[in-house]
Amino acid sequence: MAGLARPLARPCAARLCRAAGVGWHARGVRGIPLSAGRNLHLGKLAVLLHRVSGLALALFLPLHFWALGHALQGTASLEAFLAWTAHPLVKFAEWGLVLLLAAHLAGGLRIMALEFLPWRDWHKSLAAVAAGASLAAGLAFALAL
Repeated sequence: MAGLARPLARPCAARLCRAAGVGWHARGVRGIPLSAGRNLHLGKLAVLLHRVSGLALALFLPLHFWALGHALQGTASLEAFLAWTAHPLVKFAEWGLVLLLAAHLAGGLRIMALEFLPWRDWHKSLAAVAAGASLAAGLAFALAL
């Protein structure tokens, strides 16, 4: 027993926290404060946007089926419906729909990349790329109106 070397002491957590300028009670992983970025995690926001856009697209389906019903009733009914879609509020809703479609597509591609590709550091940037691509598609559609 006397010949065994004593293991090196790990630095005291309180001393590390004092060096980092945070209280010991607020110490998170590797001395990063728990409150740092807790509410603005980009991955959580991307998942939330993907789910909300999917829910909004599902809620849009009855309106889409209503429009298809007008097309099946005849040309007069379809022309009346298409005249209604010329209003600015409906155009704005169409832009929102395209933005939701692009956000849901980009979020789905992001999730597929996270699940099927080997993990790399650039995966963290996929949420920003997905958001940028969906905004670009929405702006392109808005300019085409």
